[in-house]
Amino acid sequence: MNLSVVILAAGKSRRMHSKLSKVLHPLAGKPMVEYAVDTARAFSSTPPVLVVGENEDQVRAVLGDRVQYVRQREPLGTGHAVLQAREALEDRGGVVLVCFADMPLLRRETLEGIVDLYRRTEPTIAMLSVVSEDSMAYGRVVRDGFGQVSAIVEEAVATPEQLAIRELNCSVYCFQADWLWVSLGRIEPSPKGEYYLTDTVGLAISQGLRVEALISPHVEEVVGPNTRVQLAQAERVMRRRINEELMLSGVTMLDPESTYVHSGVEVGEDTVILPGTCLWGETWIGPDCRIGPNTVLQDCTVGARCTVTASHLEDAAIGDDCSIGPFARVRGGAVLEPGVHMGSFGEVKNSRLGPNVKMGHFSYIGDASVGAGANIGAGAVTCNFDGRRKHHTDVGEGAFVGSGTMLVAPIQVGAGAVIGAGAVVTHDVAAGETVYGVPARPRSR
Repeated sequence: MNLSVVILAAGKSRRMHSKLSKVLHPLAGKPMVEYAVDTARAFSSTPPVLVVGENEDQVRAVLGDRVQYVRQREPLGTGHAVLQAREALEDRGGVVLVCFADMPLLRRETLEGIVDLYRRTEPTIAMLSVVSEDSMAYGRVVRDGFGQVSAIVEEAVATPEQLAIRELNCSVYCFQADWLWVSLGRIEPSPKGEYYLTDTVGLAISQGLRVEALISPHVEEVVGPNTRVQLAQAERVMRRRINEELMLSGVTMLDPESTYVHSGVEVGEDTVILPGTCLWGETWIGPDCRIGPNTVLQDCTVGARCTVTASHLEDAAIGDDCSIGPFARVRGGAVLEPGVHMGSFGEVKNSRLGPNVKMGHFSYIGDASVGAGANIGAGAVTCNFDGRRKHHTDVGEGAFVGSGTMLVAPIQVGAGAVIGAGAVVTHDVAAGETVYGVPARPRSR
């Protein structure tokens, strides 16, 4: 079936009280509009058509060329918004699926249900409805004595009898394309001068054409956040979905309600996520790890069998069998190779720690390379900034850096070298050499 997708994304953020377009407010780490776009791309071989308004520049900055943009110059209603896509899609014919960018909870399976209903019954319009005690200010679906859709009545103009109807219009439709483009031009404006897409249902029925409705059993799917309170409610639903999916795939969460995982995060089997943990951005965690409690991982990769306790990691790569924390900080550009141990209150930034490096608590390693098997004593610091520029420190394999050592970069410490506790090292240390003192000097023979 030749199917095109139109996503309406021209809404403003009045009730959000925000400079950011409503459809760009994040939900589980991803702008709302991205959920609609990612779902739509599964239905058609061509990019979805995104109808934007004054928010065009903001939306383009996020989505780039993943969609085809059309602009609604004036906010003249949803029918007028869809009409803007006619030039882009009129020659394609087939079927047009219309949905909204601010309905991020709408599942792909639900949209597949509408498309399947259209394919099986071949109506002029297939639409999505839901039965809810909360009207959510949605229009009512009126049915005739045979159970067929006979009208959509907006809440503002509904009679008391119609207000009692609990079947609501969700404003998600499949249209016969040729009929849609002709009919949009026949919609009469509302008293406010706007053209509503819902009026196409009444138009089709008045022409003796058939309208089919799929009743979704999932009310939460069709909630479109208009305020930050509703956004938080949607976040809770999305977080529950993500956590349930991870747990069903083999991840243990001791308290899912206090575990925050962004959309797209991957976690391996038999990993345990403890309370208060946040897994954000593009994060990947291997199997058999123990993460948390009270840990943040932002855009990180973590290998198998790692332990990260009460620590904050961002833009870092962690190898297999590493242990970090508690209260450690691993910052941008840090690479910890397999077997690294990083103690309490340690910090690593833009540095590589080789295999089996032991880094004691209260230490800071910045702009450095540390060779395999080296020991960084408690309180050791790389002095990488001279007030103008950052400088590099190179510690060789098997070197021993004593507690409280200050390595004043740029500097090289050779393989197997030993630096006594409390030393201030201002010159290179040769391989196998032992130095100590302030400033550090070689041990006399």
